[in-house]
Amino acid sequence: MYTPNHFKQEDLAAVQEAMTRSGFVSLVTQTENGLTATQAPVILDPNEGEHGVLRGHIARANEQWKISLQDREGMAIFLGPNGYVSPNWYAAKREHGRVVPTWNYIAVHAHGMVRFSEDSEVLRGIVTRLTEKHEANSERPWKVTDAPADYVDNMLKAIIAFELRITRLEASWKLNQNRSEADRRGAMEGLREGGNEVSGEMARALERDQKK
Repeated sequence: MYTPNHFKQEDLAAVQEAMTRSGFVSLVTQTENGLTATQAPVILDPNEGEHGVLRGHIARANEQWKISLQDREGMAIFLGPNGYVSPNWYAAKREHGRVVPTWNYIAVHAHGMVRFSEDSEVLRGIVTRLTEKHEANSERPWKVTDAPADYVDNMLKAIIAFELRITRLEASWKLNQNRSEADRRGAMEGLREGGNEVSGEMARALERDQKK
């Protein structure tokens, strides 16, 4: 991933937090006919291996699990908060006008070998963990065991588990770090007024810079 030095995020804890918060990837694998990709929910186990392990599932009807080359590297792409930045928000606009629009974003590319599995208990574990994660803030969390057991068993037959052991991480935090603090604060406020959550990431980035 192309990332200028001032946008690189190399803090593993921050990167893993962003991956966990997103919880949704484009899973890219190699086939004999080129690349293929599927969108999928994932769970990150951050303490397994050097960078962590991603686990999720795709539809059995999706042939990606059959046609992917097992000895080739795959990639999971996380796209975090992102948003358009207007030149009108910059202090520099009022000072000299030499400004143009940009787009702020957080993105993570997790590389590693991808393994697919039809094991029903592996699938049950992944589905249970995903459900618990996303139902956690519900007043009455739905549980996998709330559905009839035979129905769940049939649903599990319709999906395939996958695991990506992360061997390499690339992370880009493009948050106007190449501009003045006044411009960054202007962009942050503009995004915040529009309800865009990337403004929170910008605030945290500014705080980190001030502590250096």
